[in-house]
Amino acid sequence: MSDTPDPTPSGTLRVLLIDDDDGLRTALADSFAIAGIDVEPFADARAAVAQIGADFPGIVVSDIRMPKMDGHAVAEAVAARDPDLPVILMTGHGDIATAVGALKRGAWDFIAKPFAADHLIASVRRALEMRRMVLENRRLRIAAAEAETHYPLIGDTPVMVRLRETIRQLADVDVDVLVEGETGTGKELVALLLHRWSHRRARQLVAVDCAALPDAVADEALFGSRAQPGRIADADRGTLFLDEIDSMSPALQGKLLRVVEERELPQPGGPPRIVNLRIVAAAKTELTTAVAEGRFRADLLYRLETVRLRIPPLRERRADVPLLFACFLGEAAERFGRPRPMIDAAVEARLVSDDWTGNVRELRNFAARVVLGVDGGVVDVADQLPLSERVDRFEAATIRATLERVRGDVGAAAAELQLPRRSLYDRLQRHGIEPASFRQRES
Repeated sequence: MSDTPDPTPSGTLRVLLIDDDDGLRTALADSFAIAGIDVEPFADARAAVAQIGADFPGIVVSDIRMPKMDGHAVAEAVAARDPDLPVILMTGHGDIATAVGALKRGAWDFIAKPFAADHLIASVRRALEMRRMVLENRRLRIAAAEAETHYPLIGDTPVMVRLRETIRQLADVDVDVLVEGETGTGKELVALLLHRWSHRRARQLVAVDCAALPDAVADEALFGSRAQPGRIADADRGTLFLDEIDSMSPALQGKLLRVVEERELPQPGGPPRIVNLRIVAAAKTELTTAVAEGRFRADLLYRLETVRLRIPPLRERRADVPLLFACFLGEAAERFGRPRPMIDAAVEARLVSDDWTGNVRELRNFAARVVLGVDGGVVDVADQLPLSERVDRFEAATIRATLERVRGDVGAAAAELQLPRRSLYDRLQRHGIEPASFRQRES
């Protein structure tokens, strides 16, 4: 059994049943099964407690009087791991003092023997429902926090809306994913969200920078040795993120192919180890090109690209630059303890004209320099605009710069900005921008 089961708040919760009486344990397990409740029986309390971690998807039902570790110790150990995890205690010595003592130690309910099975099952159902609500609330809080803090996936352009929806849909499906995107577009973030929004989130996300692994140690670091397991083994039951996989040597690609195909990890001097993991691979170049050039195995690519996600560079979603910059500006101001700066003409011009070859990473660094006043930022606390007005200002400047480039062609501007034509017309009207004025500049 694993040491920390994956949380499954939306799936079937289970009961860890602890009792050293073989006959009673078997009878109770049968009663739970008949009632449709998933149960794992244990004679050894310590072995059962070892299964419990934060966000354990279930509850505990334990006898009180047991050797080595009694029910009171079980309740205390569970509360130390997760105080919101219900523990129901059973005892054949059910006096008031024992009941009160058990409840003070964190027990959720107390049932005195002999009891009717229906009585225990009713208590278990209430506890399971309470646990389900606790886990669901935790999941929602995590999702809300991620939505607030993961700025690189912010954007109103259709391509970013589709990307966010796709990540949500894929997160809880156990398929390998190939993420392609230029440096600084946020490939690591996509891998993180695929893991955190999946049922594997209680286990590790193991990230390996393939480009940073020297050939001399890469094999042992990934696949392990007799002395210690490698990074692939560390990702068992979790997610393995292979960044810049296009830089992996041909020899390692061959060994990795077996892991991808069979989920088997070769072991020195013994049978292969079965690993249960999801693989997210990232490349800064198109792997089909690397295959054509003989730098990457075609069979490995075919198995990794069950699903392929492409993160667009900023130059393909220019309409998102103002919003991203405004978010990064606030983030940097808070981090450095500085006021939000007013933006001068030089900064505004760069926002709308730069190709941002370093993508989101370059834009975030630029925002930090502006806040620090070393790259065109002008601090004017008394005359700051509200965030919504600054975003509108940036958006209008972006649209004007685009119309300038395409000489007032609204269709071409909508295509470059990745906006529906109707949406662009709405923004033109809101900002009072006349496309005809840009057409008149044509010589």
